[in-house]
Formats: sequence, C-alpha cells, structure tokens
Amino acid sequence: MKKKIIFTFFLLPSYFCFLPLTVTAQTANFRIVVNSNQDGAVNPDSALTLREAIEISNGTLPLERLSSTEQTLVSPINGSNSLIAFDLPAAETTIRLVDVLPPLSSPGLVIDGTTQPGYDAEKSATAEIAIPIPSVTITPAAEREVFRGLTIVADGVTIRGLSLYGFTSRLEATATLPPADIFIDSPQSVAVVGDQGKQTPENAPKNVVIENNWLGIPLDQKVPQTTSAFGVYVFNSLGTTIRRNRISYHDGSGIISAVKANNLQVTENIIVGNGIAGMPDAIRLEGEIEKAQISSNLICGNDGSGVYLFKPEGSAQINDNQITYNGRRFRRAGVYLMGDDHQVNNNQISNQTGPGVVVAAYPKSDRNIILGNRFNNLEGLSIDLVAQENVNVQAYQRGDGPNPLRNSKNRRLDTGNSAINAPQFISSEFYTLGTTTNILGTADPGSEVSIYRVQKETGISYGPLSEPLTRVVADEEGKFSASVEMQPGELVSAIATIPKYGTSEAAANAEIVSPSPVGDRVNLSSTTNFTSRNILRSRLGTIPQCTTEPIPPVVQQPPEEPEPEPTPPEPIRISVPTNVHFALDKATLSPESARILNRIAQVLRENPQIVIELRGHTDPRASDAYNLNLSNRRAIAVRNYLLRQGIPPERMIIRALGESQPRVVGRSRLDHARNRRVEFIFRDTRGIDLFVQEEDLQLE
Repeated sequence: MKKKIIFTFFLLPSYFCFLPLTVTAQTANFRIVVNSNQDGAVNPDSALTLREAIEISNGTLPLERLSSTEQTLVSPINGSNSLIAFDLPAAETTIRLVDVLPPLSSPGLVIDGTTQPGYDAEKSATAEIAIPIPSVTITPAAEREVFRGLTIVADGVTIRGLSLYGFTSRLEATATLPPADIFIDSPQSVAVVGDQGKQTPENAPKNVVIENNWLGIPLDQKVPQTTSAFGVYVFNSLGTTIRRNRISYHDGSGIISAVKANNLQVTENIIVGNGIAGMPDAIRLEGEIEKAQISSNLICGNDGSGVYLFKPEGSAQINDNQITYNGRRFRRAGVYLMGDDHQVNNNQISNQTGPGVVVAAYPKSDRNIILGNRFNNLEGLSIDLVAQENVNVQAYQRGDGPNPLRNSKNRRLDTGNSAINAPQFISSEFYTLGTTTNILGTADPGSEVSIYRVQKETGISYGPLSEPLTRVVADEEGKFSASVEMQPGELVSAIATIPKYGTSEAAANAEIVSPSPVGDRVNLSSTTNFTSRNILRSRLGTIPQCTTEPIPPVVQQPPEEPEPEPTPPEPIRISVPTNVHFALDKATLSPESARILNRIAQVLRENPQIVIELRGHTDPRASDAYNLNLSNRRAIAVRNYLLRQGIPPERMIIRALGESQPRVVGRSRLDHARNRRVEFIFRDTRGIDLFVQEEDLQLE
C-alpha cells in the first residue's frame, strides 16, 4: 500500500511547529477488538493493542502482519465504517501510552469505550447532567510525556465513552505543540501567510463527534498528578459536536478553537475546574466560528471566563447554560464577547468575580443580543459595554462600569454594541397599586425594553438582573411603560435591545414602595459605585458546589412522626495555620509548607461548608509588576496542591497582592521571610474563630 507523508504547520502566536501525519487510502472497514492495555512496537502476538487497532483502521498495518490470534479480533464490516471496540481484562482497563498514537485518518471511524464489558450506560457520577462513568482509560505511561491522546484528521470520526488525561508537552520541543486530550486538524494544513497573517487550511475534518467522555479526569475523580494541557482542541474542523462530556482539571481551556470551528456544537457538557496553570477560560473560541452553538452546559469553578470569544470570525449562540463560580484565578466576565451578531440568551450566570456579560469595544463589536438571562452575585454589571477610551487590561477583561448617556453619533463608534443607551426610569421609586406596579421610563426610540426583577442588595445601584418579568417597546419618542407584579421593597431594572445595535447595559435600580411605606427600605442613594459591596460576603457566603452525586431511588416507607426542627448549628472553631511561606524569589512549596497544607486540606474536608481565599504576597524587593506575578504564582501553587488533595476548585479563589499588604514592616531577613507568603482567609456562614500558627518561615 502506497504511503504519503504530509507535514502539518501550526501557526501560533510565538512559534511555528510542524508534525508529520501519515495518510493512506482506506481499502476496507473492520470491527477491531482491542484486548490488551499494552503499548509499544507493533508485534504479531496474542495481544491486539490500541496502537495496532488504529493502524489497521488507517490501512497502515496489513492483516497479514498480525498473528492468527490477532486476526480473530478483526472482522470485516459491510456497509458501515470501521469500529474499534474493547475487550480488556477487568483489572487492566487503563491503556498507558509510551508515545503519541497515529492520527485517526479513517473516515467514519468510531472508537467506542462503551463496548468494554462492565460499562454501565445508566450509572453516572453527577446528578446535574448524567454522563456515564467510562470503563477504559487512556493516559501516558509512568515517566513518559505524551503530548496528545487522540488526533483526528478524518471526516465523521466519533470518540465515545473514554477517560483521557495527562497529555501535555512541558518537556517536549515546540514541534510537538499544541497538546490536548483530543486534537482535531486537517491532514493537510498548509500555512499561507498573507496580508492578514492568517492560516488558510485545507480539508478540515467534518462532522467529528466527541461524546460521553471524561477528559482530564481519572476514574477516581481526583486531580491527576500530571494534568493535561487542553481538553478538546478544535484546531481546524467543520461541524464538530462535543456533547455530554466531563471536562476538568486542564492547565488551559477545557475546549478551545484556533483556525476554523464553523458549526461547532458544544452541548450538555460539565466543564469544571479548568485553566489551572495557563489560559484560564473554560471555553475559548477564536478563528472562524460561524454558527457555533454553546448550549445547556454546566460551566463552573473555572479560573477565568465561562465563555471567552477572542477576535472570532463569525457569530456564536450561547444559550441555556449554567455559568457559575468562575473567575477563581482571574476576575473576568462570565461571558466575554468580541465580534458581531452573537446571541447570549436564557443563561444562568452567577457568583462571578466580574460582570455577567461583557461586550468589547475593540475590535468593534456590535449587534450582540443578550436576553432572558438570570444574573446573581456578580462583581460588576450584569451587562457591560466597554468603551474604547478605557484601554487598561482590567476594562478589557472585566468591563469598565456604567456608561454615560450617548451624547453624539460618534459615540456609536467607540463603545460595544454601538453604545445603545441603557433605559432610564422616571423615578428611583415606583408605588404599588394592589399587587401591580406601573414602571415608566425612556430608552432609545423603537427599542424593546426588558423589565427585570433585581437581586436585592443594600447600597448597590446596579444590582444583578435576577428575573426577567416582561418586555415592552419604546415609542417613537423613546417612552415606555409596563405593568408588573412586584412587592414593596423589591428592586427593578431594565435593558433595551435594538437588533441593528444590540443589547444595552442595565438601568440603575428603582425600588418598589408602598403608598404608606413600612419596614426596611433599600438605600439606593448610599453609593453609586456598582462594585462597592463586600464581594466575599456575597459570593462566598453560599457554599459553592459544582456537581453532586445522583440521589438513589426513594424507597417508600410508612409515614413517621415529623422530626422536630433542627437547631441552628453552633459556630465552629478551627485551629489551623493561616499562612505558608516561600523561599526568596520562589513559588515552590517546601516540605514544611506541604505538611501545613495537608492539615488545611483535612480541615476543609471535615468542614465542607468552609470556602477559602488564597492571597499571594511577596517581600518588597523587585518591581511591583514582578512581585504581582510572583505572588500570583505562589497562590496558584498552593491552590493546585489543595486541588490534588481533593479540595474542589469552586471552594477556592485566588488573589495576587504582590508587596502591597506586608504582614510586617521591616527590612530584616526575618521580616522578608514573614512577608513571602500565601495567606488563607476562611469563610463560613456560621462564623469561624482562627488560631494563627507560623511554622515554616524560610530565611534566605
């Protein structure tokens, strides 16, 4: 069989890299049963490995090179595509790779982990979205670095029912990048650098399906010792479907695109705890993404945004997702939009260390529709349209706060969504008439105005839009009115949408009051600072939990006497260190610090109601920028250690403070040692008393 070698070039921000892909003509389709978890050179023996199965499906391993025993494991399939099935011994279901597997180049190939005996399609470890527990695991062998799990270069390939983790390239040369659990690219991707510096690949794989896999997660559900770089890397494809996967604990994003990902479908996945050492966003889309859809996913506990669109070509729909407790390392929006014509509808976005949805001003981003979402516990606005005049990094990652009214046509050119005005109420208070309240205000003429109930927080002028109530249309003079059912003491806000411009920021809150006010009133005038609340109180007072185990079926029991109401728990007292310390200019943990972190992990496991903030600090030597970065690396090192001790990512949040908050003031070696630390701030809704211990100072 004639074989052709094609080199693939990846155009990445700071380097070129190439990887030889072997492509052959497929002459027959087979059902191939993998009965061995070994890996290595192809040999005619009694064991058929995954590597051999892939080469058979690719047409690079003729059947006559197999032993007679192996040949019994390969059977022709008429009228169907090749299938790689599994029949591994019960105690040997982990395949440990010694090198990268050949690319999957057989069109329509299915690698199906659900064929392994013992696989239970009805058993899930998560109640939120039922994703079966895989039986077959693929991971690098001990002491071996393998930069990819599976590489797809053909149309119609399906990967189903597998656990893949541990694939990275920390030690490999750049020619092996980019790494991922699953990587999708064309077999003939040629770098053509023109005026735009853009890659124009050929033969992008079509209709790839990634379903019911665990990516980045071993079967024990703990953080692996070696974490994968990325989950699914859609480098170049058309119509890829990523559905019902658990994607966790990656150094970078759980799902990422690069050159082309048109018609990408990301649906019903659980994406938790990604971005722990690099690109922090759970889903990061760039390149061509026309008609991409992100829907019905649980996106929780990731280090950056839930969804981040970076200079994309084409539009995406982001609908019906639960996006919560993200921004654990970087304060970013739940959803960050660059580009035009995106739709962000009917999502639940909550507990975010940043705004709900941000629309960038540069590159110019217009006609982004943001409707029907429910926001709660945000550090920022529900919707934030960035203005180009605010050019600092914080504005372009977290938004820049409420915009003033548009005062000229030119403002449409320098603010996200063409600076569509937020609605304005005629009053900061509206009176109830029975159970009905009439809401009056102004907005851009002809805009559709959505009225929202607002999460009630004292002193917040722009509280989160927690519940959509009704929609009305502003008349030709911009006036609107709406009748809603609300109670005295509740807050109301509104957003405006014009399809040619997009959706606005929210109106300042107004309060619903009784004609004869009674009880407490919300003080809206105490501040105009939309981020002035105690973030830790509002965000961390509630115990975060991304996933839970399914509840067993209820067995009907005879009715019993009702139990008395439980008494509220007493405040707890814990004796635990509140700092670990670091050597000069280091972000590595000492054995003594590891011992302390083991004690902290034990306390956190014993008290699941506790959440923790990790504050990184340095001594005052070196520049502010250098120290800020060093303090961030120290906090990350502590967080990653606790992750490996089983502490869920949603229970931890990182703050990098550099040299700004010294523990002691002084210039001695002891003073510097005390300031080189990560400090622990524990939170519990019932209250905690802490005993400070200091046992690991590291003098230079």
